[in-house]
Amino acid sequence: REDLFGGFAGNAVMSIIATMVLGAGLDRTGALNRLAGWLLRRAHGVESRLLLLTTGAAGLTSSIMQNPSVMSLFLPVASRLSSRTGLTLSRMLLPLAAAIVMGGALTMVGNSPLILLNDLLVAANANMPSGAATLEPLNMFAPMPIGLALLAASLAYFHFFGSKSLREDETEAVTPARTQSYFARAYGIDGDVHELTVTADSPLVGMSVGDTEALHGAPLLLALRTGEESRLSPPADARIWVGSVLGMMGAKEQVADFAQNNFLRMSSRLRTFGDLFNPSRAGISEAVVPPTSHFIGKTSSQLRLRKQLGISLLAINRDKQVLRSDVRSTPIRAGDMLVLHSIWTDLAQAAKDKDFVVVTDYPKGEQRPHKFKIAMTIFAISMLLALSSKIPVPIALMTGVAGMLVTGVLHIDEAYAAISWKTVFLMACLIPLGWAMDSSGAAAWMAGHTLEQLPDGFPLWLLQLLIGLLTTAFSLAISHVGATIIMVPIAINIALAAGGDPTAFALIVALSASNNLMTASNPVMSMITGPANYTGRDLWRVGGPLSLLYLAIIVVVINLMY
Repeated sequence: REDLFGGFAGNAVMSIIATMVLGAGLDRTGALNRLAGWLLRRAHGVESRLLLLTTGAAGLTSSIMQNPSVMSLFLPVASRLSSRTGLTLSRMLLPLAAAIVMGGALTMVGNSPLILLNDLLVAANANMPSGAATLEPLNMFAPMPIGLALLAASLAYFHFFGSKSLREDETEAVTPARTQSYFARAYGIDGDVHELTVTADSPLVGMSVGDTEALHGAPLLLALRTGEESRLSPPADARIWVGSVLGMMGAKEQVADFAQNNFLRMSSRLRTFGDLFNPSRAGISEAVVPPTSHFIGKTSSQLRLRKQLGISLLAINRDKQVLRSDVRSTPIRAGDMLVLHSIWTDLAQAAKDKDFVVVTDYPKGEQRPHKFKIAMTIFAISMLLALSSKIPVPIALMTGVAGMLVTGVLHIDEAYAAISWKTVFLMACLIPLGWAMDSSGAAAWMAGHTLEQLPDGFPLWLLQLLIGLLTTAFSLAISHVGATIIMVPIAINIALAAGGDPTAFALIVALSASNNLMTASNPVMSMITGPANYTGRDLWRVGGPLSLLYLAIIVVVINLMY
């Protein structure tokens, strides 16, 4: 029982919590906004240079933050760069995702498998055969030569070869601050906002907002004023009465026809909702649904997006198909691109729950740019402490977290919100499985039977390559964390039986577990398929060769190191 719940106190769990909070602190100080501006200045409008600088910066950032968090931070950056340069997202996001995955190998806190590795190495010592050397935990920057080789290979691949395979989508709009023409072209969301006042003769009197939206030819209903209360994204059960003012968006002819058919008085300009629809306060945005979202499988009406979050769902972009009719009763899937209308502050508040990642560049919640130098200093100190062999990495990182909280870079509620508790619990619950594989003898049994099937004199490097391929295949089916926990004990036992270095074999497993650039089962890849309209074929065509290159590089570099 003690071992069953021991994973919650493991170094891996503490490290992953700390990296999430530290990343949120850097984001809160506007570090990524500064980065976007710097990238634009340095690129001088040259596509190849912009792509190289952006992907390189993302790869380096992923060495100190969890990969999905880095992708969340860089999606708006990519949007801003795309909108200003005309470089389409289909040519930018796949190189960006690849660099993030590769850059995670630069440090022991760059991705979940590497964070787990030290705990699994220490646990393996309890079942080592007599006479075998004790396995030592790896220091913070132990995998850096491998990570540098991987990141350089990724940048070179897309600079010289991969960019030719990327789809040039002429009809794709540049993303952000998403202009009205973009939403008109991509989603058919066209026209201006008009005010319609409900008269005593109108059939809408007493109807709910939801029923009104379902009427034939009804424009998008984005706002409602009843009495003294004006509300953007009114809930579906809100009632319309005599004197209510509706804020409806659509082509002028469509809105005028709807007003005439339903005895509504149409205003020539915005009198009631002028402030609400100010672009600096509210507007249309796009957000992608990650695989960890609680929205998956639920409809907009079940989630009560308007009532609970103050957000209107206007359309869903799914597998290059735009869904607009009856969108409120359409179940949401992972990878869907949601088109939303809301007040920016409501959108920022809703985005904190990480049920969707906003792609559109919009005015965020409270930023603390005056804390930028403090945050960077605290972060640098925590990294130096982690580099020191005298202080364990989790304690060094948690020192940085404490520093950000004490200095006001982050508030305690923001720190809690930055943590992906689903990831934490998944890791904590799977760690005992790795211990059980080792202590029960299952790993040793599987290793022995594997070696029996191989011919005498089988090269160690080829054995490592096979282990890497098997780990990659497992990661496609059971996630990178699950593949690491199952395969590390097996790899250590195979290394002992074959006369190889157990640490080298274990490191190959931890790195191979993240080698998924071909499918949306990788959270990073799932987050880019919607914004860039990638198909499964696109991912395999570009990511497949890169994954083989990834595997070859880690085997070569690790053999040079060990």
